[in-house]
Amino acid sequence: MTALLASGRDADVYALDERRVLRRYRRGGDVTAEAAIMRYVSDHGYPVPRVYEADGADLVMERLEGPTMLQALGSGTLDLHSGATVLADLLERLHKVRVRAATDPGTRILHLDLHPENVVMTEGGPVVIDWRNSCEGPPELDVAMTAIILAGAAVLPGPFAEAAEPFLNTLLSCTRDNPLSQLEAAAHRRIADPNVTAEEKAHLQEAKLLVTTAARTHF
Repeated sequence: MTALLASGRDADVYALDERRVLRRYRRGGDVTAEAAIMRYVSDHGYPVPRVYEADGADLVMERLEGPTMLQALGSGTLDLHSGATVLADLLERLHKVRVRAATDPGTRILHLDLHPENVVMTEGGPVVIDWRNSCEGPPELDVAMTAIILAGAAVLPGPFAEAAEPFLNTLLSCTRDNPLSQLEAAAHRRIADPNVTAEEKAHLQEAKLLVTTAARTHF
């Protein structure tokens, strides 16, 4: 195996060469659906890494150069307002992509894990990574999931804790989709996610309250 570049909650990323990386899920699984939706949104102009191969738990993708949005916020190269505006725009752009096959006109493609750690700030613009949770559904669910993840960061100790609440407020001020109608559904998904820590789950009610308060200010 080549050099380890990064480790997430459920996957490791290795450098294959100067243009490709291997993302391998530690618990195994099948990346076919993830690769398919990445290719689909890419074909519709949405910024994702190019997919070269998908086999079992392994996904070979384009190697991106640049910090994550969270790293850029932490270093001060990206301010909170600009970061939140970019994230809101990425959500809106994704929800404009035509759904492959759905009878409900309100159904959209959802990322369901779109937060500052899953956006890479490349020279060519922001690129969205980690599509394992993606599916189709109401756009409000995607916004609710992003909001509850940000609120969770705000209510727990961490380097992003102080900035997470104003980031959340700015993001909600930039989106047309009210997350409150899907907040319970987003919370249930967080509880069922094996990659969400026990501490995060223990503070989920606090995070929901923060989202509710913020959303009522803007909707």
